[in-house]
Order: sequence, then C-alpha cells, then structure tokens
Amino acid sequence: MTTTSNPPTNLASLDRVNAVARAQQLQPLLREHAQANEDAGELTAPVLAALQDQGLLRMWTPAELGGAELDPVTSLNVLQTLAEADPSAAWVLMAGALAAGTAGGYLADNAVHQVFAGDRFPVIAGQGTRPGRAVREGDSYRLSGEWSFGSGIKHATWIHTLGVVEGTGEALIFIVPVEEATLIDNWDVMGLRATGSIDYTLDNVLVPAEFTHPATTEAPLRGGSLLRLGIIHLAIIAHSAWALGVSRAMLDELGTLVRGKAGRAGSVADSTNFLATYGKAEAQWHAAHSLVHRAWQEITDTLDAGNGPTRQQKSLARLALYNATWAAEAISTTVYHAAGTTALRRGSLQRYYRDMHAGTQHMTSSPSVIEECGRAFAGLAPDSDWLLMQLVPTTS
Repeated sequence: MTTTSNPPTNLASLDRVNAVARAQQLQPLLREHAQANEDAGELTAPVLAALQDQGLLRMWTPAELGGAELDPVTSLNVLQTLAEADPSAAWVLMAGALAAGTAGGYLADNAVHQVFAGDRFPVIAGQGTRPGRAVREGDSYRLSGEWSFGSGIKHATWIHTLGVVEGTGEALIFIVPVEEATLIDNWDVMGLRATGSIDYTLDNVLVPAEFTHPATTEAPLRGGSLLRLGIIHLAIIAHSAWALGVSRAMLDELGTLVRGKAGRAGSVADSTNFLATYGKAEAQWHAAHSLVHRAWQEITDTLDAGNGPTRQQKSLARLALYNATWAAEAISTTVYHAAGTTALRRGSLQRYYRDMHAGTQHMTSSPSVIEECGRAFAGLAPDSDWLLMQLVPTTS
C-alpha cells in the first residue's frame, strides 16, 4: 500500500450499512429537481451538493482517501435507488464515482495528493472509450483528441480520458485538469439531457506520466478487492443498476396512475389485457433483477474470499447487464403505451421513457455483447478471456 495525504475530515460516513439509506434519503430531492436538471442541461447546485455531502461520489474511492469501497451488491442497490428518482442524476453519479474511484486506486502517489487535495472531493468526468493520441515526451505525454459523452463534465474539476500512445499502442487513462480542455456545449439530445454529456477537446496538453494509468489495469496501488475489478466491471455494475432503477420507477408510476383511475368507466384497471401485460412486465423486471444480483453476489463472494472473478462470472455479469438493459427498454415501451397521453405529455413518465432509450445507446449493451456472451456460454472460445466487452485469446 502506498502513502497518501489525509482525507478531508468533513465527509459524511458511508458504508455498507448506511449507503442505501443515504440514497433513499436523497430520492425526494432528486425527484423535486429532476425537471430543473433537465431544463438546465446539468445537475442543479442542490443536487450536486447533496451527492457530495452524502458521500455518494466517493462510493468506490479507496478507504484511505476517505472513500467507502462499497461492495458490488451494495453498489447495485445504491445506484438503482438513485436511478428510480432521477436517471440523469444517477448517471452523473455513477460516472463520477467510477472516475474518482479508479483515479484513487490506480494513480501514483503524487498525482493522488493533487487530485484529492482540499476539503471537497473531486468531481472527475470524461470518456473512456474513443481514444485520443498521446506522444511520449520525457516523463510526460502530449495528449490531443476529440471526445464525446463527457457525462457530468460541467461539474468536473478533473477529466478522465482515454488516449493511445503512438509507437507502442498502449491504452492509458489520463487525468487532466478540466481547465486544459475546450468544452463544447452541444448536448442536444432526446434523453439523459441533465447529464450534460457534452463533447470536449484537448490540444497538445502536457500530462505527467504519474497522472496516467493503464486503461485495463486490475492492479490497484491502494484500496481493496473492489478495485481489482478494473474500470469495465465497475461500469457494468453501474449500467445494470441504472437500467433496473429506471424500469422499476416506470412500473411503479404506472401502478400509481392506474390505481388513481380505478373505478372510472373505461378505466384500464378493468382491462384483462392490461392486467396480463402489467404482470408480464413485472415478471421481466424481477427476472432481470434476479440475474443481475445473482451474477454480482457470486463475484462479491469471490472477492471476499481473496480471489478475482472467473471467466464464467465475468460472462454472467455481461449477460445480466445486456438482459437488464433490453428488458428495461421493453418495460419502458409497455409503460409508455399503457399510460396513454399521460406519458406523452411533459412529466416524469415521458422523461423516464426518453432517458431509458438514451441509455440503450451505451456501448456496454450493444448487439456485439450478446454475441460474445453466446460464444462464451456455447463453449466456442475456450482459450479466451474478457477484454472490456470482447473475448480475446489468452496468452500462455
């Protein structure tokens, strides 16, 4: 374990016991500000402050930096709870928590001292897929590129971004002060509007090597077993929980809407077709929830035993994410049609529907993922392992 500076002392305690309760306490505030968040194209100040003050942005940060290192199952429950209240706020939180956690776990000491200095936890945002270009220059890199989907970057103090080193092909995550970037306010989209996932560029920015780490590392310099999952598995937890939360909220809101109209002439509550449809949607949700939690409970048990997840466990986690996302998309469409003109109009059901369909565009739920899962479960790639969302040959 490396040595780091003392964490801020004004942080709310966050652990397995109280983390979900803290998320539940935030639900009324998130619901109250959800429309204002969307109208602003970013989180409102009270929402961002609440996520900070309740410690949720540091849910995956190493304990020695004041973080909670929440286990995967607790993390699922926290993120689902937030997504039920406001999908955009949950999306920003999960992106920021991932970036802060991995920066705290994988960066060198001097970089960690600077990134985590001060009495407020850093907000780190950016993009970890489409890479920029990095050229080695002594003990630093010159980084340039154009990136999209910097969720939460309007609130950020640091940027987490992917670059590939010319000459070696090494993929690194670079942590760069947000002031070094040009932010392009072009987030004009159907859903997840409040995430403010705008584009950004970096032009020949000098980044010390200590502010980088390998993009696919699973070897933390600080922190426990959680950070041995690597970036991609934290992302899989996040997107699985998000899909479950959005679809759960839509089903609950539809139930409230239907109960409010029960007894009226022509009420959908008297329709046997509606009742069957609602029952099937509940079955879809509970099946998706059970598969996600089974996959991550197995991995949590494996981590607690001091081991890393097996290839079978990694495959199941990806299968569960894909299934949860597309089950949630189907549920959202069912709810939209059943709610009639209520879902058509401005309001929470319309926003959830748009946000859900925006969320399906993420690379973690693309058609290639289910194809790779099919290869894995059919036994057609025996000498391979997962690299991000693809199976690649293992080296002997």
